Amino acid sequence: MDIISILGIVVGLTAILLGQFMEGGQVSSLLQLTAFLIVVGGTLGAVMLQSTPRVFLDGLSLLRWVFKPPLVLPTDTLRMLLEWSQQARRGGLLALEPFIERQPDLFFRRGLQMLVDGAEPEVLRETLELDLHAYEQHHVEASRIWMAAGGYSPTIGILGAVMGLIHVMENLSDPSKLGTGIAVAFVATIYGVGGANLLFIPIANKLRYLIGRQVANKEMFIQGLIAIANGENPRIIDAKLQGYLA
Repeated sequence: MDIISILGIVVGLTAILLGQFMEGGQVSSLLQLTAFLIVVGGTLGAVMLQSTPRVFLDGLSLLRWVFKPPLVLPTDTLRMLLEWSQQARRGGLLALEPFIERQPDLFFRRGLQMLVDGAEPEVLRETLELDLHAYEQHHVEASRIWMAAGGYSPTIGILGAVMGLIHVMENLSDPSKLGTGIAVAFVATIYGVGGANLLFIPIANKLRYLIGRQVANKEMFIQGLIAIANGENPRIIDAKLQGYLA
């Protein structure tokens, strides 16, 4: 569990609600169902319109990474590569065959299978880099739905504010309805701007960082696998890949 993500949300919301209370306002005045429906529904519709079904659903599923990031341990990857390198130097590439079934990561398993099957280093590199590029492109596109939500949300909030003001203008003769219209107008703007800057944009940036970590780990794996295919000394491989651990 990523504690800092949870703390970030709690600290941000607490600061806003505490500021509202310290200014003498009521927290309940920020709770407007109409404004919530306008902002959330409008933002959701806009994001759905710009996305394909697969990208949209995958983007939603990536939200879990913000609170429970995928485990990426470059040190373990390097240790695994060095172990394979030592085994290959002692018993040849076929000695690595038992490690294939033990590898849970499909990307790593495919690369190791190609290595054991005797694929040329350049073929191995081209194939794995193509897979990695497709993986990165798809996940980045999926994560962008959150950045898009951060772009649409403030505008939808302004739209809600205008709608609230229209409601106010239509009921100038009835003072009892003025308060509701004005409240919806201002709270919709708060929801739009707050949702974008406290949730949607930070989520998008966090996902981009997590995807970058996974891509870097897979790039290190490719470099290590090519070095094993070329028969390089494990100590040289270790020195070459240390930069990925920085």
